[in-house]
Amino acid sequence: PCSGPTKTGARQNQSYKARRAPGRRRSKTKPAAMGTHTSEAEKEMREWCVALPKVELHAHLNGSVRNSTLLELAKELGDKGVIVFEDVKDVIMKNDRSLPECFRLFDLFHILTTDHDTVTRIAKEVVGDFAAENVVYLEIRTTPKNNEAKGMTKRSYMNAVVKGLKSVEDVDVVLFDSNLRNDEKLSCTPMTDLGDDTKRKRIYVRLLLSIDCRETTSAALDTVNLAMEMKDQGVIGIDLSGNPVVGEWETYLPALEHAKELGIPTTIHCGEVPNRKEIQAMLDFCPQRLGHVCCLDDEEWKKLKSSVIPVEICLTSNVMTGGTPSLELHHFADLYNTKHPLSICTDDSGLFSTSLSNEYYLAASTFGLSKTELFRLAQGAVEFVFADDEVKKSLRAVFERAAAERLTS
Repeated sequence: PCSGPTKTGARQNQSYKARRAPGRRRSKTKPAAMGTHTSEAEKEMREWCVALPKVELHAHLNGSVRNSTLLELAKELGDKGVIVFEDVKDVIMKNDRSLPECFRLFDLFHILTTDHDTVTRIAKEVVGDFAAENVVYLEIRTTPKNNEAKGMTKRSYMNAVVKGLKSVEDVDVVLFDSNLRNDEKLSCTPMTDLGDDTKRKRIYVRLLLSIDCRETTSAALDTVNLAMEMKDQGVIGIDLSGNPVVGEWETYLPALEHAKELGIPTTIHCGEVPNRKEIQAMLDFCPQRLGHVCCLDDEEWKKLKSSVIPVEICLTSNVMTGGTPSLELHHFADLYNTKHPLSICTDDSGLFSTSLSNEYYLAASTFGLSKTELFRLAQGAVEFVFADDEVKKSLRAVFERAAAERLTS
């Protein structure tokens, strides 16, 4: 979710049980229980997941803020009297947040991102954090904001984001295709070099502009037109997200159709809550990708599989927000075993105290996936990126080199 987690509670457990993968090993690992004692085998697998080159396709900018940054910025707002710092201090410092506490942080995100310099800082840090865990391709999605009181327009907001991407210092960020010469290769830190900081990393970064479900048709069309205007600055797609219990599909459909006419790829948050009419409409629209797909009934499930639309899987997020009752009952297992195209993603890494490496580890520990299977999952995500064929070619080469370096051994 983008605007805030939502309890669903409407999904019956037998539907999940029917989708469990037969014969797969499941641990009782829970997303929030990351601070417990770890065995050597777990430690080794976690390190392997960090070293694995990865592709992140579903990451909200504001939900990926570092806790340390959030704490610092909240303190500044408290000093200015904008918020009561003590009301959010403990929530920010927690790793195991409740659903109501997540809502409180979303409110804080909204206040923070009305300042251009803060937006720039957050964008810079988020890219650095993903690159540090060997994410070699990152699609960041964010909702361009209008705030007249702050002198912020959708365009100035996005300019602040791009400024942040360009200001990353410790990593080579490839935001425009022309930045990468034909003889240059995208690199990541192979497992054998783990802990060696001498190799400078490079990461492709692309931007998706989000249409918020609360927006008017006119505002949604403005976002699509802005995406077209900024296509030479790393913007390559449109996302539909926000609070899934507000808004009507007919309101933002004209903007999504406009994006399709312009040749702009779209990804849609689908089935975060049970909404038969909307889910059917989203599947009929046939976007390039779908996010979450938690609350589909049997007919919708069949339709999804026959459409072969790639799904962005967010394990921790779906458990935390009630989209699935547990990791063990997550629909990842069914999609994976039917070979449906999918990618593992974080959604809001800061909010949910996770990382892409951790999400891969959870897939391994919960569903019994081997290193080879994890590697193929990460490698397969290359085919679902919105970037052009040249970028895909470079990314494929990254995984070919990683395989040659025996990451899967």
